[in-house]
Amino acid sequence: MFGSDLSYVQGADAEGLKYITVGRLLDATAAAYGDREALVVRHQDVRLTYAELKTRVDACAAGLLALGLEPGDRIGIWSPNRVEWVLTQFASAKAGLVLVNINPAYRLAELEYALNKVECKALVTASRFKTSDYLEMLRTLAPELATARPGVLCAERLPHLRRVIVMGDDAGPGMLAFDALAALGSPAELARLAELAAILQPDDAINVQFTSGTTGMPKGATLTHFNVVNNGYFVGRAMRFGPEDRLCIPVPLYHCFGMVMSVLTCVSHGACMVFPAEAFEPGAVLEAVAAERCTALHGVPTMFIAVLDHPDFASDALGTLRTGIMAGAPCPIEVMKRVISELNMAEVTIAYGMTETSPVSFQSSTDDPIERRVSTIGRIHPHVEVKIIDAEGRTVPRGVKGELCTRGYSVMLGYWNDAERTREAIDAAGWMHTGDLAIIDAEGYCNIVGRVKDMIIRGGENVYPREIEEFLYRHPDIQDVAVFGVPDRRFGEQVAAWVKLKPGATASADDIKTFCQGQIAHYKIPFHIRFVDGFPMTVTGKIQKFVMRETMVEELDIEITRTA
Repeated sequence: MFGSDLSYVQGADAEGLKYITVGRLLDATAAAYGDREALVVRHQDVRLTYAELKTRVDACAAGLLALGLEPGDRIGIWSPNRVEWVLTQFASAKAGLVLVNINPAYRLAELEYALNKVECKALVTASRFKTSDYLEMLRTLAPELATARPGVLCAERLPHLRRVIVMGDDAGPGMLAFDALAALGSPAELARLAELAAILQPDDAINVQFTSGTTGMPKGATLTHFNVVNNGYFVGRAMRFGPEDRLCIPVPLYHCFGMVMSVLTCVSHGACMVFPAEAFEPGAVLEAVAAERCTALHGVPTMFIAVLDHPDFASDALGTLRTGIMAGAPCPIEVMKRVISELNMAEVTIAYGMTETSPVSFQSSTDDPIERRVSTIGRIHPHVEVKIIDAEGRTVPRGVKGELCTRGYSVMLGYWNDAERTREAIDAAGWMHTGDLAIIDAEGYCNIVGRVKDMIIRGGENVYPREIEEFLYRHPDIQDVAVFGVPDRRFGEQVAAWVKLKPGATASADDIKTFCQGQIAHYKIPFHIRFVDGFPMTVTGKIQKFVMRETMVEELDIEITRTA
């Protein structure tokens, strides 16, 4: 085979790509499986068949059009896992809107940036989540809500936002209750939906997901119907999904894991979506799997560990489980063995990808040996290309380490309104440069061995040091700061910061953490803080973060366990 000695693989497949919009996908599934259960949201006591889901989605979509939103407008969603999230996902797609996923952990500075970066005209929001009072934060950013009529907000700090739609019963002045949305649409809006179904194109942008940047603020990865429909379908095919499957979904909807690999995987195969709680709770997962007779479970390794170690865990109550996906971080082989034997997930798969590639590029098969499913990320996904390159951009031989690059239907359109960063990520030949160091073996299995960039993966969340550094530079007493990751038994990695204070300034670690609280997500707040007079540097003046990391590992007496 030509080029077989090079680290290049492609997912040639007899089954073609689906050239269809998300709205038409839901319609087709509802037509085929209308009386089958589609959505179970246990914490809200919601059960919908596919026919009922389509009816509610259409009503919400008509309501969005009645608000004056036009195809191409951006609508944000800021919420944990709720039925309204799923309804908004499909309703926005049918109305031709671009859904902007906002991390439920975002605080003031991040929320303001996200809404303004993509010029959101509307925001669908929960009232609160855990310690975050969403409505209070919105009133802080837009005090004009107090005197605004719903739909005509004009806020100085959020100049593009006009409509705030609130889940539940807490809609205050200037806001609209989500439950009232469905009643707004008239026959005219429903007719407009039918027109849009024939007009909207699979290559249209449908979704913006913010990923933290290595330089500056988060970037808005822009995905199309074509991107996410196909990735969701082939993720499900790798698990041998069908209409009899029931997937327990404890992963967040704001992330591709929930929105694409869970929701769209289910809808593209007629399977049932089961949400156990607003956010991950191991006890709720166990209850949901047993009560709903789930056949599949998704999660990051830390979630599976928490489920297995929960005091109420009982393997015999989970006999319906068959498959699922573990992704987001490397999985230790002992954990995988327990998932297979104790959770009965003999066909569990490992997946790898990134938001910018919709997200999955590699996935193991249900019949791959356990050693392959742990030590590698599987083989290339259908209709995707991958090559491994050296520092000069040349494709390396099989078995040689280099940067993983992806090309194909799954690559994003680009970063929203950021041509420069898009050019940095996607080269002239269409290759998305992931920043991950990888090796592809002779059989096409891929192994992630490191990161070109210094991204931190804390409990499945991608954390980029530069974003935290940019925020900490706002502290009046900080002269310089360097953020990096150190190993952590619970989360995989924790955020560490070395801080150089201005001459004469004094500050404690608690002062720094307090400065961060309420402004950046909790998982980005440095856990380890050390005050220093300077940083280890190269002769060219570059900070050597690996030296800092090694120093912290030694000081903290951390045992490093190396996994794939």
